[in-house]
Amino acid sequence: MHSRSFAPRPTRRGLITGALLAGAGIVVPRSALAFVQADGTPASEGETIVSQTKKAFRDEIEEYFGYSEPTTPGGEFIDANVNDVKTIHPLLADDNASFGAVGTFYDGLFGTDIRSGQPAPTGLADYWEIAPDRRTYTFHLNKDAKWHDGTDITAHDVQFTFDAIANPELGSAYAQTMLESTESWRVIDDDTFEVVAKEPLATFLYDLHGLVIPKHIWENIPIADWPTDGGATGQDPSRVVGSGAYKFEELRPGESYSGILNEDYYQKKPNFDRVVTRIWPDQTSITNAFLNGEIDVTGLEPVDAELVQPMDEFEVAVFPTRNFTFYQTNLDPEKTELFQDVRVRQALFYGLDRESIVNDILLGYAVVAEGTQPVISFAYAPEEIMTKYTFDPEKAKSLLAEAGWTDSDGDGIVEKDGTPLSFEFIYPSGVATTDQVVAYMQDAWRAIGVGMTPRALEFPALVKAISEDHDFEVSMLGFGWDPSFIQDRMFGCDHYEGGFNMVKYCNKRVDELNAQAKRTFDEAERRKLIIEATNIVNDELPVGVMHFSKGIFGYTDRLQNDKRGPWGVKFEYLWMQQ
Repeated sequence: MHSRSFAPRPTRRGLITGALLAGAGIVVPRSALAFVQADGTPASEGETIVSQTKKAFRDEIEEYFGYSEPTTPGGEFIDANVNDVKTIHPLLADDNASFGAVGTFYDGLFGTDIRSGQPAPTGLADYWEIAPDRRTYTFHLNKDAKWHDGTDITAHDVQFTFDAIANPELGSAYAQTMLESTESWRVIDDDTFEVVAKEPLATFLYDLHGLVIPKHIWENIPIADWPTDGGATGQDPSRVVGSGAYKFEELRPGESYSGILNEDYYQKKPNFDRVVTRIWPDQTSITNAFLNGEIDVTGLEPVDAELVQPMDEFEVAVFPTRNFTFYQTNLDPEKTELFQDVRVRQALFYGLDRESIVNDILLGYAVVAEGTQPVISFAYAPEEIMTKYTFDPEKAKSLLAEAGWTDSDGDGIVEKDGTPLSFEFIYPSGVATTDQVVAYMQDAWRAIGVGMTPRALEFPALVKAISEDHDFEVSMLGFGWDPSFIQDRMFGCDHYEGGFNMVKYCNKRVDELNAQAKRTFDEAERRKLIIEATNIVNDELPVGVMHFSKGIFGYTDRLQNDKRGPWGVKFEYLWMQQ
C-alpha cells in the first residue's frame, strides 16, 4: 500500500530519483552504527577511525553487484509520483516527494550504503575521520566538487547549511535532533569541516541533516523568505543551484520536474542524459501510464503487482522495507479528550483484523506489525513483544466498557458523559488500496461501537493539519525508520514541534531508553534498550503501527542494473537497453 509518507531522514543521492525508496539486497547491519575502520575491523579504544574513501567504496560496490557496462547509454529516464512537490529547497523538504526532487539536484555531505543503510562516502566528503574521543568528526571534501553554476563547493557552504538548520526562523523538522546531539561545527579550511558531538554517540551521523546548500545563493536572502523564493519554488531556475548529478531544468507544479545531466559532476556520472518525474492524480493513473510505456518504473499496488508479474515486458521487485502504515490518535487534551485513556487506544487496535488487511486487501504484500520494529531491523524481536494485539473485538468492547464507554441510547455508538466515541479520520487521497483499508477500519470500529468519519485530503493539506496545526483527531499516513531504528523522532517528548511526534506523546522512560541506546556502542546492549522502549510504546499506543510494507516496484525489462531492495538503488549504474 503506497500511503503518503513523511521522510524521517533526507533522501541521499544514492537513492533513485523520484519517489523510490528501494535498494539492492537485504543486509541487516552487522552493527548499523558500529565504529569500525575502513577495512571493516573493529576500532580499538583510543584509535582514530578513518572511513573508506569514495573510490574504495565505489570499487567495493561495483564488485559486490557486478554491474554491467552500458551498451546504449544516454536517453531519458522517466519516473512518476502521485504526490506533488512542496519545495525543492533541501532544508525545507520534509516529505518524500520533495526529497525525491531535492535528491535529484543536490548532494549531501555523505550518503548511504545501499546494502545496509549505513553512512557511506557517496556525497561531498571523500572520507571522514573520527577522533579517539569519539566526538570529533572531520569531513574531507572532494576538491573537484562544484555547484552547478561553476562555483567551488567548500566547507563554508557546509557551515552555512548547519547554521541555517540551527536557526529557529527556518523551523526545520531536523533541527531538534541535530541540536540535541551536536556541540559545535566549524570550518578548518576550504576542504575540511569539523563537527563535534556533545558526547560519544553511536548514532551521531544519523543525527546530521546531510544535504548542503550554496552559501553564495542563499546568504543574502532572509530565511523567512526562503519558502517563497524562486530557488525553493523552482520558478527561478537560475536560483536552483545544486551539486548533484543533474542540473535543474524545470518544475511544473502538479505536472512534472526534470533535470539534465551535469557534465562536470565530480563523481561517477549516471548514464541518462535527462531525468523526468511526472506527477499523476492517483496511483491508478500511474499504473496505466506504466503499462502504456509512458514511464519506466513505478511503485505498484498489490492488485497491480499481480497483474504485471506475468507480463514479459516488465520486471517486478518485491522486498521487505523499513516503511510502515500507521494511524495516530491526538493526545493533546486541548484538541480532543477522546484518547486520553490508554484503554480506548488499545480497544481501537484490538478491533482491527490486521491479518485480514494484509492478506485480503494487500494480498500478502506487507507484514503485520508486532511492535514498531520492522523485519529488517536488528532490534526486530516479535517474541519479546509483551502485548500482542491480535484481532479480538470482544476484548475491545470490554476495554471500552472498563473505560466508561457504553451504548446507553442504543444507537450502536458508545458514549461517556453524553459524548459519543466518534471522530474524524483524515488520510491521504489518491490511492485506491488506502481507501479500501480505511473503509474496512470504519466498519471494524463500528462493530465495537466506535464511530469514524473518514475524510481524504491532498497530502499538503494533510501535512498542514497534522504537523503544523496539530488540528486533527485521528489520522493515517506512512513513515519509515532510519537505519539506527531508534525511534525518538516520532516518540520523543521534545519532538512535538521539532520532529515527527505529531500526537504530543510523552513518556520520560522512553526518552531515557532512547537516549541510552544512542550512547551504547555494544550492539547487543543497544538492542535490549530499543526493545524495552518498543514495548512501552506498544503498550501505550500513541500510534497504531498496522503493518510494514513490502516494496513493490515494477520496471521495464529494458532497464539494466536495477538491483533494488530496502536501502536504495545506485542510479548512476542504471541504463536502458534500446
